[in-house]
Amino acid sequence: MLAPVTFGRKRPLPSCPNPLFLKWLTEWRDSTAEKGLKTQYVYQKAISSLKKYPLPLRSGKEAKILQNFGDGICKMLDQRLEKYYAEHGPNAPIHSLPGISNVGRNQQKEPSPLSIQPVQEENQEPCLLKKKKADGKKQREYVPQRRSGGYAVLLTLYKDSKNPNSRGYMTKAELQRDAQSLCDKSFTLTDPSNRYTAWSSVSTLIQKDLVIKTHSPARYSLTEKGLELAQRLEVAEQAPDDRSDGTRRAGDISPEEDIEDTDTMACRESSNPNTLLPLYKTLTVSSSSTSSSLVNSKQSPEDPAPRSYNHVPDFTLLPGQFNILLCVDFIETTGGAAHRKQELVSELKRNGVNFDVRKLHIGDFLWVAQEKVTPVPGQLRIPQARELVLDYVIERKRMDDLCGSIIDGRFREQKFRLKRCGLRHPIYLVENYGSAQHLSIPETTLQQAIVNTQVIDGFFVKRTKDVRESAAYLTIMTRYLQSMYSNKTLLSCTKEEASTCDGVLHHDAQSCILMEFKEFNEGAMKNKAQTVKEVFARQLMQISGVSGEKATAILEKYSTPASLLSAYELCSITEEREKLLSNVKCGKLQRNLGPVLSKTLSQLYCTKEALS
Repeated sequence: MLAPVTFGRKRPLPSCPNPLFLKWLTEWRDSTAEKGLKTQYVYQKAISSLKKYPLPLRSGKEAKILQNFGDGICKMLDQRLEKYYAEHGPNAPIHSLPGISNVGRNQQKEPSPLSIQPVQEENQEPCLLKKKKADGKKQREYVPQRRSGGYAVLLTLYKDSKNPNSRGYMTKAELQRDAQSLCDKSFTLTDPSNRYTAWSSVSTLIQKDLVIKTHSPARYSLTEKGLELAQRLEVAEQAPDDRSDGTRRAGDISPEEDIEDTDTMACRESSNPNTLLPLYKTLTVSSSSTSSSLVNSKQSPEDPAPRSYNHVPDFTLLPGQFNILLCVDFIETTGGAAHRKQELVSELKRNGVNFDVRKLHIGDFLWVAQEKVTPVPGQLRIPQARELVLDYVIERKRMDDLCGSIIDGRFREQKFRLKRCGLRHPIYLVENYGSAQHLSIPETTLQQAIVNTQVIDGFFVKRTKDVRESAAYLTIMTRYLQSMYSNKTLLSCTKEEASTCDGVLHHDAQSCILMEFKEFNEGAMKNKAQTVKEVFARQLMQISGVSGEKATAILEKYSTPASLLSAYELCSITEEREKLLSNVKCGKLQRNLGPVLSKTLSQLYCTKEALS
């Protein structure tokens, strides 16, 4: 008796009736994504349109009816189709991938993509079949080249994950610093032959679902797939080198499988080889520092041992390689009375101040150290100058503007954001403007607000009588900073590293650790993604009587609304809830928050019905 014939799908059905076109578009998208080109998004849009189209296409020209298919993509498809016919014959099927179908190339009729063929093996499971390439072989798994950027990043993240003190992620600066020893190519400097660094391979790792990027500033960690690959790479790294017989070792692949190349000789033999080496700078704080420096360096007076901090910057600006530039917020030059705002610009030009008008997300004036760049022969555009922000930021307030900001609550919020921006010397420039008699707030109240800003909040306050005197102060500050930083070596850092570097800056007369301007300005945005703690702080400051210092004191004890509500739930009676926060210490004098404000907060967070 004959056994019953089992029918089933030999391979998964193609989701698109034009799998060959889809394959080529995907290859082009992946290639541009590895190089970090924005063209990848054009190909992705075309892929999405092609997947939705239910009918087979016979040429790239026919695809022009689809959305996101322009002349360029259609021409590329036709050229690739011509090459495909030349390699596989004029009658080669184009509506199924070659190497998968049993239909020969000599047949005139193409097989239907929906045809069902008998399974050759009884126990075969289609869901476990692997993808195949055009030559019929199994598609090789993506493995980064040994000592390439991707290879170094995977191993570094894996080693960090095994550390018991690991936070579960690494920042960009940490990753570049620790991975550099495992890579032949620089993570921060480009080769003379191309404009890509070893860091460019991280986008490939993210696309291949080996590394995940979260938060801002960015945090990088391994996925499960990346963890598995990193484990195999580490085993291969520890294995003896047996490549003398021409076989390839795990982690070594051909250049066409990875964007990374191993030829770094041109990089090592450049005219300035010292700039290609990792720059390690050790700044030491001695135990004989002043009391203020001990507070900044977070070192207790009882600890006699000096504190050292090893910092590896993304880049370094040596003396003579940068200019000090004043940055003016565009709001200071536009809107309102144009003639009055242009007067400030005119005065700065008259004084010979080098300045640039740009959008500042915090403060009205600040200074950056801008790298000196020169045109590169053969290139159309001048390389983009790198910038580090100096530790001085100025918030300018005219008396009428001060009055308005106090009324609408901006004044408190601005002071709070200035304290948290990461720059050590925030300055308030208060400019007199006409008479204060006709303002909504009495002049005595405005004067008290200015004094409180200096005495209680700790800001340096500079008073000027008009816009000309304000321009003169900015001129003097610019020349002072030019003199101060002219002989210093400037080391870049991220905003996360700035808190670690805090207090180290002033103990090395030759070096300064400064934030990159782009990251600083993006981090100071009002509407950026915020943590629960930051939103809670802003919420507390909307309550009458809660200043920035009081909100900070509450956050130190209860960092989220959930933790505060849990504490209220543990209180057995209403009176205990009302006094829960009364003994919280606030400010430099460590005064209690007080029973009145504590009661207000308890009513706000514990009253379920509407507040009267």
